[in-house]
Amino acid sequence: MTRALRTGYTTGACAAAAAKGAALMLAHQAVVSEVSIVLPTGDSAHFILHGQSFSADEASCFVVKDAGDDPDVTNGVEVWARITANPPRPFRPDVGVPFIEGGSFVIIEGGIGIGKVTKPGLAVPPGEWAINPVPRRMIEQSVGDVLSEFNIQHATFNIVISIPDGEERAKKTLNARLGIIGGLSILGTTGIVCPISAKAWTDTIDAALDVAKACGCKTVVLSTGRSSEMAAQFFLRTNPPQSPLVRGEVKAPPLTRGGGGGVGVPLPEEAYIMMGDHVAYTLQACQKHGFSQPVIACQFAKLLKIACGHANTHAAASELDLAVLLGWAEAAQVSPEFLAIISHANTAREIAVATGFDCALMELVSDRAKKSAAVHAPGIQAETLLCGYDGTVVP
Repeated sequence: MTRALRTGYTTGACAAAAAKGAALMLAHQAVVSEVSIVLPTGDSAHFILHGQSFSADEASCFVVKDAGDDPDVTNGVEVWARITANPPRPFRPDVGVPFIEGGSFVIIEGGIGIGKVTKPGLAVPPGEWAINPVPRRMIEQSVGDVLSEFNIQHATFNIVISIPDGEERAKKTLNARLGIIGGLSILGTTGIVCPISAKAWTDTIDAALDVAKACGCKTVVLSTGRSSEMAAQFFLRTNPPQSPLVRGEVKAPPLTRGGGGGVGVPLPEEAYIMMGDHVAYTLQACQKHGFSQPVIACQFAKLLKIACGHANTHAAASELDLAVLLGWAEAAQVSPEFLAIISHANTAREIAVATGFDCALMELVSDRAKKSAAVHAPGIQAETLLCGYDGTVVP
């Protein structure tokens, strides 16, 4: 029997744990050897601390990232956090300094080995440290818990996150191409890293499809990541399809971005399949299992890669996809305003946000994605659910 692959933790979770550890040492004025934090999923995660040091107004420590069985370039990095207590200062809503319960401020910055964003289209605007929004909230929450516990008020706390060898490791990533210069990014939406070993993942896809078939599901929802899966689950729970997609022999009508409407049958959890980047393999597996009308749930960048015909969406060069999209948009006589946005964009996300997820443009890419799905697996009639960057399906 094959050993189950271990999950790991994101750099964001490690940064939050290190920050909490440093905050506890600053408050306790004693060495702290381990901490637990609450992940965005609601689960608790436990971390061992290393390199602890503290003084009356500063403390630091690091967490060694364990990516589980995921072959990630960041596996084994030391994610450091240094927290410094400063005198209070007036609230500055114009610069967005987080206000923590108890009247204290938390300011998060990057240090050695953390990249800075230089191009638009990412989750963080140009000029900011490449510490994504969810990790920032995790750090704020973890440190805020300590400040509340010890009733620390009227102070400002500077937190610097660093990765000593981050700049060198970043050379093995696409960070520079995306406009993240000088180091790695602090990432993660759930705090958990799922293994992406290709064979293990495709075996899991096959097993999940077997289970869906055995449970009587008549369609499956294929997601490229956990955020898209959660968005699809919420959407289809609140807008269940009108016809019984779940069980029985009735053929379901196509899903639209407007939802099923009316009264329908919510899909069971067995119908949701995490395909990751393995688009062609999963569609072909759906065909073999008799799921001829799968639903693909993903964000715009992945949808564009699927539309461009990539069998695997992990390694494709995004700038090539944007050039293809520009050609499609020109042929469809998209407005000059949107053509300019596409031609100057750095990422697909930038296009989606800048165009306000324009319905016609999204449908253009969606239709191409459906055709590409049929090329990967002849006979497949896929539908799409476009997921936004706020955890919802785009209406």
